[in-house]
Amino acid sequence: MALPPSQKLWVWMLLLLLVVVAKHPGALEKCIFDEVQSRVGVVTAASIHPDSPPREARHHPGRRVSPLGALSLKQRRSLRGLALPVPVSQPQPIRIRTWVPRERRDLSQAEKARLEPAVGEAVGIVSSLLSVSRVAGPLLLGRDINKYCKFLWRNSSTANYNRCGRANENYRTETCLDVTIPDDHLAGCDVYPEANSPTRTVLRPDGAGLPDTDFLLYLHVQRTDKCRAEPSVLAYAVHCQTDTHGRPLAGVVVICRDRLTGETYSHRGTVQTVIHELFHALGFSKDLFSTWRDCSSSSQVTHTDGSGQMRIYTQSVVSALQKHLASTDPELGGPLENLDVAPGGVSSHWESRVLQGSIMAAVLADSAAVRIDPLTLAALQDTGWYSVNLSRAQSLVWGDGEGAMFGSVSTCQSNSSSFFCTGSGLGCHYLHLHKGECQTDQYLEGCRIYKPLRNGSECWKEENERRSEEEDWSGEIYGLNSRCFFSNLTREKQSQFLLFSSSVEGRCYRHRCIGPNKFQIQVSGSQWTDCPAGGAIKVQGYQGSVFCPDRRFCLYSDIAPPSTNLNLFPASTAGPFTSDSDSHQTRTSTPAVTRSPVPLTHVPKPPAELTVATVFGITAAVCLLAAVTAFYRKYHSSRVRIHGVPEDPSGP
Repeated sequence: MALPPSQKLWVWMLLLLLVVVAKHPGALEKCIFDEVQSRVGVVTAASIHPDSPPREARHHPGRRVSPLGALSLKQRRSLRGLALPVPVSQPQPIRIRTWVPRERRDLSQAEKARLEPAVGEAVGIVSSLLSVSRVAGPLLLGRDINKYCKFLWRNSSTANYNRCGRANENYRTETCLDVTIPDDHLAGCDVYPEANSPTRTVLRPDGAGLPDTDFLLYLHVQRTDKCRAEPSVLAYAVHCQTDTHGRPLAGVVVICRDRLTGETYSHRGTVQTVIHELFHALGFSKDLFSTWRDCSSSSQVTHTDGSGQMRIYTQSVVSALQKHLASTDPELGGPLENLDVAPGGVSSHWESRVLQGSIMAAVLADSAAVRIDPLTLAALQDTGWYSVNLSRAQSLVWGDGEGAMFGSVSTCQSNSSSFFCTGSGLGCHYLHLHKGECQTDQYLEGCRIYKPLRNGSECWKEENERRSEEEDWSGEIYGLNSRCFFSNLTREKQSQFLLFSSSVEGRCYRHRCIGPNKFQIQVSGSQWTDCPAGGAIKVQGYQGSVFCPDRRFCLYSDIAPPSTNLNLFPASTAGPFTSDSDSHQTRTSTPAVTRSPVPLTHVPKPPAELTVATVFGITAAVCLLAAVTAFYRKYHSSRVRIHGVPEDPSGP
């Protein structure tokens, strides 16, 4: 049966929407660090005293003990990297050596040209942030006694108590995730065939070890099953060896090889992802929380607050969050993500609603918004393994000064904070570098925020400038100094021809700072005009208003478009890149960040959108088409996930 023309129009619109949804699914991919780490056995160094029993693996789920007490005096002296670091008067920047396995020598020059600078820069940044009591002598990793030994002498009255009595004939080598650890990186192992005889058989001799190394990063570049199964995954990581204090000594970062050659590759996004994975491998991991050596009075690092939110309660973390939210609430421990976590369970990521934009949130946002934030550095400080340069933290605008209840599911929809929104309208991302659309995702649990759009909505990109005179009715200006403003400006000479009333939405206008939280704006064809923070202004030649955000502009010098190539960290030297066949050193140089001392306070809620005027006839079809276009823009918006392929291929 033939459908009336009006019904045919709706059917075609519905089909179009279904195609859009199929091409641009709204669901965010989950982070896979916890999933991967849970399947890796961690070799942990034990006491070097020959009469001390090894720590049983059952006390540390997922760990395997390497009892140094079973080694000879010569071996124990050579394994200083596995034992307590030799105390030094002052911690020094951590030396991270990146090792590329031999089987990865087939990388093309184009892949190397992307991989090595990104990893080198990430390693250099982390080394400039974290200092350690350095490993004395070459770093040697331990062997898993549960692999090379068939049984231990368990009679404490025997001379060879806790030493290996019989070798496992099937023992071949040690691995870290899918990487085979070279024997040259490993301590040797012996077997004592008799319980009371000093006679021993050397199964494997000591390797040479790695000099000038405090952490060994195995870099594995491959098309793994996980890479193929989850297209948005850029990288994932694990740690697999720790010292006697529990500090990770070695780990693997897997880089999905196809992401190195894709058209959407972003150097800046890759650097951020590698830093994220390195922080996981260095200790920001739920499997290591219980071993943190925080000096506060609390003996338990994680537990739930009164609302059931799992939090990290360590001294520096609590202090950092209280300062960030401007609250003295003692319940303000660092909130952990609860998506896909069983009740009472723990995640290795910050809660996205509270710490959007943090380098350790479960979802990495637009690369311009990702911050190595004070709370993350405070957490690394509280591991007790690192001295952290907290002054290098990047400013975290999200939620600054919003109070203890900020980000709770019960308050995010109450219009009490301008960081959240309601409905599905267009507006501005909270950093005002992009236009955005009010959306939610699985990590936000019903809360809605303005997420950056990808389709030409970056205010700082001059190429997004609309050239058509017919569309230039709102006075927008795109360029490096342009920012997003809530506005409903309409040119007076064109307003009479518009079929609908202009709604308040995100518009791009030029801005310039004249003082802390003081700025001027310029609309197409207008002069520079003062824009009082928290107020609204009229512009000559236009109908409507521009709304001036409070405490968002002219406060932080480290908030800038990616195209400015703003370097955020001090000059630092990346750890050496090494392979089984050759080695070379990648160095990066980045200047220090300067942060404005002016604090952020509450930002008023942007004005509500104006109601679209009622139209008839052909205007109804035009509005329907506009709605479909907006729906398409929604699903085409930029969503860079943790481990995800970054959204901005033009980054520095």
